Amino acid sequence: MAKKVVATLQKGGGKGYTKAIKMVRSNKTGAYMFQEKIVLKEHVSAFLQEK
Repeated sequence: MAKKVVATLQKGGGKGYTKAIKMVRSNKTGAYMFQEKIVLKEHVSAFLQEK
């Protein structure tokens, strides 16, 4: 599935985007989860710093 997402982003104006993945801890269970989001390259650091 990741190959399909990458192939789709390579067409047209998708080259300015990147897939950001961060690990967050659940308040309810205390377990760690991964949060994924496709954002512009300029906004990656803001995504990783938000809680």
